Amino acid sequence: MKVKAAAKINLLLDVMGTLPDGYHSLSMVMQSVDCCDTITVQKTDTGKIVLKSEDKRMPLDEHNIAYKAAALFFKETEIKNPGIEIEIEKTIPMAAGLAGGSADGAGVLYALNDMFSAGLSLWDLARMGEKIGADVPFSLIGGTALAMDKGGVLAPLPMLQDCCFVLCKPDQDISTVGAYKLIDECPCLRHADNTAMIYAMRNGEFDLMCKKAQNVFEQVIEVPQRPHIKAVMREFGASLALMSGSGPTIYGLFKHIEDAKKCAEELKKNYKEVFVAAPLSSGIEVIEK
Repeated sequence: MKVKAAAKINLLLDVMGTLPDGYHSLSMVMQSVDCCDTITVQKTDTGKIVLKSEDKRMPLDEHNIAYKAAALFFKETEIKNPGIEIEIEKTIPMAAGLAGGSADGAGVLYALNDMFSAGLSLWDLARMGEKIGADVPFSLIGGTALAMDKGGVLAPLPMLQDCCFVLCKPDQDISTVGAYKLIDECPCLRHADNTAMIYAMRNGEFDLMCKKAQNVFEQVIEVPQRPHIKAVMREFGASLALMSGSGPTIYGLFKHIEDAKKCAEELKKNYKEVFVAAPLSSGIEVIEK
């Protein structure tokens, strides 16, 4: 089975505190975008989980979220693993704040549920996926949504209409674990206006949404190229320019595709990983069964 798994961007990301189990309590407004990885899952007779990818940067063992997703699926469903091979074709930049690893894990859960006729709903899979990553539940559901707690409390929001995005990842990788450590050490974190942001999203108030969009990681994560990238995006008409996740990817929100394409061409003069993307209404798309 072959599926496409979408990247996400954060229109809002706030860290509200620490939960009793030690994890961080999050408030996020997320949007799926059509920068996608392609995941192919096939049955074998080896009794093992085997990962393959031409991207040499990717771990192909139990450290990969896709591997964790497969192992968790067989454990939770008590279905015996006859052997599976997972091939991942990367398009989503790695260590970029775009949930590329989580998208891969979501794609594997979706595919295995179908291939083994497990009968789990997307919400069942999302609850399962929360155990391996905060962005996995949203990556399964996709669209536009408010995500709370550890990422598993999801509420759909009206999808963004008539807009597109430019994604630009500087040549820098950010450790998510390290990013949260910096959040914990920050003495005076300025929280987002979550109430106003949700109001703007629910009521389709575009200008208010752009005004209230915020990512608290911008207060603690140093991305030297961020001011330049944002300036270029604003120059070409971006209504909003913000870092996604724990970074370092910066995205610009554009009302007109022509402006987005011109911005992307300008950014490509200095940055290798630049994409023009549209909002999606789902996180997973089946290509082939």
